[in-house]
Amino acid sequence: MTKRRVVIPDAAEAGIRGFVDEVDERLSGSEDTYEVVEDVLVDLNGDRESFERWKNDETVSAAERVRLQSYDPHNVTLESEYYAEKDEAAFRDSKPLQWLWRQFDASSAADNVEFALRFREMLAGHLFAEAGENLRIFKGVTMTYGHNVSVGDNTVIHDGVHLDDRGELVIGHRCSISDGVHIYSHDHDLIDQTEVTNFRTVIEDDVRLTMETMVRAGTKVGENALVGAKSVVQSDVPAHHVAVGAPAKSVKIKPGWEDVAVPLSEAGEDHQSERVIEYDLPDDFEDFDEFERDLSTPGV
Repeated sequence: MTKRRVVIPDAAEAGIRGFVDEVDERLSGSEDTYEVVEDVLVDLNGDRESFERWKNDETVSAAERVRLQSYDPHNVTLESEYYAEKDEAAFRDSKPLQWLWRQFDASSAADNVEFALRFREMLAGHLFAEAGENLRIFKGVTMTYGHNVSVGDNTVIHDGVHLDDRGELVIGHRCSISDGVHIYSHDHDLIDQTEVTNFRTVIEDDVRLTMETMVRAGTKVGENALVGAKSVVQSDVPAHHVAVGAPAKSVKIKPGWEDVAVPLSEAGEDHQSERVIEYDLPDDFEDFDEFERDLSTPGV
């Protein structure tokens, strides 16, 4: 069964195409990205009149001022902004695009499926490290930075998915990422949770990650594999295998692929350590411990 084709009225189609193309052109041009994002969010939220009053030093309420200021990405912070090892230059470039993505999804326009899918596909082309053709990205998809995400052609990412690209996240062609899936590329030390290791996490071509799957940092889900609902992928899933459970275990090979897939007995290898992404912090870096715990072991 394939999807049904839906056609919207010509006037609506022209409006969608005009807006998406205009934002795409502005983001591709010489304008400051922060200013483009501010301008788009003001109009998207129907706040132009209040915005102009505020800019002209006319009286606005304290609540209005906070709202109007927040359209400028310079005036907001994101959780990932606090991460010690982030690439400052890459983050500076991607921050306004991250903010536009999040604020678009918070708008009423995000529920207009035809409009929203096209807008996110366009924005992914500017935000992601790589964004293939014909991406379908639904509402509530979040990412750590966005600039460390690579996605292939004809992939669908459904509602409420989290793409953790604190390390590096690669998703192949024709993948289906179902509602509520979380894919991670960083992990915390068992003893000191402030110590973070980043990894490269790989989802190969034609993979299906079904509802609320969790994929551990540094694992690989092989080509044409399927991971069952609510499973927790702790080690590599071989190509053409079906894996289920917490932790996920290969339970069968897809019919027809038995001759090219590794046997079930060889599934479940852990190659996380091979996908570590090293990073260095500046010599003058000043950190803080938000937990302030005593990590000494008993008797020491």
